[in-house]
Amino acid sequence: MKEVSEVIARLWAEQIVAGKKTYRQVPPRLKDQVADILREMGREDLIIE
Repeated sequence: MKEVSEVIARLWAEQIVAGKKTYRQVPPRLKDQVADILREMGREDLIIE
């Protein structure tokens, strides 16, 4: 199950970077993972509550 949530979190991060979704829209259980991925991508600026 962990692998699935990692894939979903990465998809969310990619959608945020593409401007199709916002960090506020991320489900609460995925926010930490998505934030970590965005930091890895150098896009901390997109982590906005």
